[in-house]
Amino acid sequence: MSELSFEQMLDESFKTIHNGEVVEGTVIDVKPEEIILNIGYKADGIITKSEYSNDQSLDLTTAVSVGDKMTVKVLKVNDGEGQVLLTYKRLAAEKGNERLREAYENKEVLKATVTQILGGGICATVDEVRVFIPASLVSDSYEKDLGKYEGKEIEFVISEFNPRRNRVIGDRRQLLVAERAEKQKELFAKLKVGDTVEGTVKNVTDFGAFVDLGGVDGLLHISEMSWGRVDNPKKMFHVGDTLKVLVKDIHDTKIALSLKFPETNPWVNAAEDFAVGTVITGKVARMTDFGAFVELAPGVDALLHVSQISRAHVDKPSDVLSIGQEITAKIVDLNEAEKKISLSMKVLEPEHTEVPEAAPLEEEEETEE
Repeated sequence: MSELSFEQMLDESFKTIHNGEVVEGTVIDVKPEEIILNIGYKADGIITKSEYSNDQSLDLTTAVSVGDKMTVKVLKVNDGEGQVLLTYKRLAAEKGNERLREAYENKEVLKATVTQILGGGICATVDEVRVFIPASLVSDSYEKDLGKYEGKEIEFVISEFNPRRNRVIGDRRQLLVAERAEKQKELFAKLKVGDTVEGTVKNVTDFGAFVDLGGVDGLLHISEMSWGRVDNPKKMFHVGDTLKVLVKDIHDTKIALSLKFPETNPWVNAAEDFAVGTVITGKVARMTDFGAFVELAPGVDALLHVSQISRAHVDKPSDVLSIGQEITAKIVDLNEAEKKISLSMKVLEPEHTEVPEAAPLEEEEETEE
């Protein structure tokens, strides 16, 4: 029996490995672009950066250290240069796929950081497996700017799992919908008409503002924003504003809000503030052919009839007045029940004293005779 050469004996002292095999190794050197492992084989194992992580901006020296133990998978026993090519990323992905399969089957809520923003959605990575969340499943409402989610930790469930097609779809929306439904249930159980609540402006339209009351949106209609006149809600409110609002009405899941609190009603002290005989200043708010409506206070308009504008004849209010003009007038009538006030500018004008016409010259001479 022939004796084995030293080289043969040395080879036999090392374990044998095969492509696809999972092995344990110890880091013996690490560079920014590659990791070198002792895997108990006659050749060292190499993990390139692309086989360690999908993050190509990563410096490997910040991720692992000499002496670290790693579990890896053999890609090639000989990479052509006598080294064993290993992968850490793919083994992690295999484990990650199994983890996601279990989460999908059990409807488990996962938590991960958003690592990429795409045109049609966002991506989060779970154990080296990329989970795509379409824009329609990111939130329970339309999201114009998905960029705000980058680097943010979010919760979601797996709604579709097909690793063969590299298709793993996440869904955050259904969690938010369920959370909102629970908050709505709690809020509606304690909310009642007449309550004063605090909310945050969520959206502003031409007809009103939607206010988030803590999981439930209420509508603050333009007619309920002020006792006075509001022309453009977008000039009064902005998204993110905090408001204290009055619950005016609740119908099923719809809540009507108001900023017209009873204690601020300008008609509460109308008998004193707008007593007949009071001379008051106001601004012309609008005009018709029969008169002008003058704003005396927010929510209080008074009628200045065309016949009460001047002692001189006025055909139309617009002939002598203009919108926004400040005028001084006297209150000549107050009807609190119907919330009507009548004004007069004419009564503030001085009366003209009539001077008798001079007698004809002939008559004067006759009188003297």
